[in-house]
Formats: sequence, C-alpha cells, structure tokens
Amino acid sequence: MGHWSSMFNGLARSFSIKRVKNSGNGVVGREVVEAMEKDAKKNELILRSSGVVNVDGSKNFASVFTRRGQKGVNQDCCIVWEEFGCQPDMIFCGILDGHGPWGHFVAKRVRESMPSLLLCNWQESIAQMVLDPDFDREVDKKMNWFSIWKRSYLKTCASVDQELEQHRKIDTFYSGTTALSIVRQGEKIIIANVGDSRAVLATTSEEGDMVAVQLTIDFKPNLPQEAERITQCNGRVFCLHDEPGVHRVWLPDEDVPGLAMSRAFGDYCIKDFGLISVPEVTHRNITSKDQFIVLATDGVWDVVSNQEAIHIVSSTPDRGKAAKQLVDHAVRAWKKKRQGIAIDDISVICLFFRSSSPSSRERNLSQLDLLTK
Repeated sequence: MGHWSSMFNGLARSFSIKRVKNSGNGVVGREVVEAMEKDAKKNELILRSSGVVNVDGSKNFASVFTRRGQKGVNQDCCIVWEEFGCQPDMIFCGILDGHGPWGHFVAKRVRESMPSLLLCNWQESIAQMVLDPDFDREVDKKMNWFSIWKRSYLKTCASVDQELEQHRKIDTFYSGTTALSIVRQGEKIIIANVGDSRAVLATTSEEGDMVAVQLTIDFKPNLPQEAERITQCNGRVFCLHDEPGVHRVWLPDEDVPGLAMSRAFGDYCIKDFGLISVPEVTHRNITSKDQFIVLATDGVWDVVSNQEAIHIVSSTPDRGKAAKQLVDHAVRAWKKKRQGIAIDDISVICLFFRSSSPSSRERNLSQLDLLTK
C-alpha cells in the first residue's frame, strides 16, 4: 500500500488550491502541468540534449547521447524528466525519430507536447478517481495502476496526433515521427511505443549472466498484424528492388511515401491507409536482478543486437558515458556492415535503476565532456 500512499501524497504536492479549477474538462488543467514543467526546467530536472541526469537521492541515473547521421539535419531527439509530476519517485524518458522533410520539427513538437499531455491526463484520471464518492484508498481493486496509465497514454497519443494535424506551422502531410517512452514510478515501469525504436532491459539470469530482454515490438510494415491492417485499409506493403528486406508502406495508387514503419505520428497522407499512431502500452515490475533499460532509435538496432548493446553499456566504466559508447559502437558497425549506405541518426538513453553514490547534481555539466570526447 506504500506505493499508492506515496503516489497520492505526491499528487497532492503537485497542486495548489489556487491552481486547481473545476471545469468541464476535469479538475486538473494543462495550466497546472505547464507550471510544473516550468518549475522542473528551473530546477534543471529536464534534459533535452546529450548529457546526464543524476539527482541527489534518486534511484535513477540516466545517460543520454544523440548524434547526427549522414542524411542532413538530426531528426532524432530525446527528453528525460526527473521528478515527473513533482513526484520524487517518477521519471519520464522519451526518444523520438523524425522522418520526411519536416521530420525534425515534428519530432521536437511531439517531444514538447507528449510529456505534459500525458501528465495532465494521468493526473486527471487520478483526481477523478479520488473525487468518486465510492472511492476507497484501502481497496487495491479500485486502483488499477496499469489501467490508469494505459488509458492516459492512449488519450495522450490521440491528442498529440490530432494537434499535429491542425498545426499551422509544421507540414505533417509527408512528415512524421516515431516515439518511444517509459515512465518509472517506484519499482514499476510503463512502456509506450509508437514506431520502430526499441527498449531493451538488462537483467541478471539465475546463472549470474547479464541477459537482454526486449520490451517492445519494432512496428515494421511486414509484421503480420501490421501488414493485415494496412492492406485492409487499401495501403500497400512491399520492398524496393534496391532495398531487399526493407518493407515500406505505400499509397494505393502511388509509390509514396514509402514509410519503413507501420506506426507514427503525422504522415497524414497515409493515415487513411493503415498507418496509426496508437501506442503499444505494457508494464513491468523492476526486480533486484534488473540493472538498466536502453532506449534507442533504429539507427542502433539496424546494426547492433540486443545482447551486444547491453554488453557495451554494462562494460562502460563511467555510466555517464554509456549512451555515447553505444552510439559510437553503432557508428562503427554502420561503416563495417553497411558500406556505401548513409549512416542514420543515432540516439540512446540508458536508464540505470540504481543511482550512483551520492554526488552533486550532475547533469548538463557533463554535456561538454560527452561531446568533446
């Protein structure tokens, strides 16, 4: 019961009586969440670039690194938000991979909107539950943790996609982004995936070996359930002659846009033909055997195996440099395995479940060191 008590106490701290408004949209408004985000930025709890997040007293340690490939502007972006929702036991990590002419703008827009919308929807769900006259905090059955988070994510992703379509300054007709995010709340994690980035858990086997557990599905067009949905919507899935094995999504009568993923935000030219922005939402309890999670864009997984990735991260003496080590390894693998093919943008977040020994608040100060090594 301690987990739920902590959650409600943290939720109470996130409000002030002056900010809470009774409205038709619920008790918790976006202005409250915007105030939380502003405070988090002021206190350097949000990281949107390469660097480290290591807050005193937190169980989390996050290493982040992103590198531009050889295709132009870097369309990848990341975010880590410690003390998510003003709660000391929560952290949000998100990694996005844009595509198309406006892909970098789409990815950054989703990075800006998704965390705050998710927090707003989650807090509204909790607040509505508390206001229920039949609410009983002591009854676990009334508090379906996963159900609340899943509903919040589904509502958030639908709103994000709708807002993108109506955005006046970003052309999302032939551009979009994938989005993979996790929320750690105490010893539980929620994973939500739209697209083909991947989350991999490093855990210890009964024999004492470090093993990789893939937590997400790479939503590629050739997956049977994805291909079936696309074809039923009159979209087409096939590979180009010069790209055997790379399945793409196409319009019924035109060889565009050729998306290599089956789920994404934006890309409204193909949204009526099978592409969706609905996330797969799953959860997991963190055990004493679990060490860290790697979130990475497909620029890593196209050339690095799950087991190889967790070995590189676990073998890096300085955890602050773990994400950069994996990115650098992926770059070398691209040059070796895919000669003549432009290296993709590559981004990694390594979230360690046990913080380092007490230290000052390392964060953006590590950014310069990471970028100059």
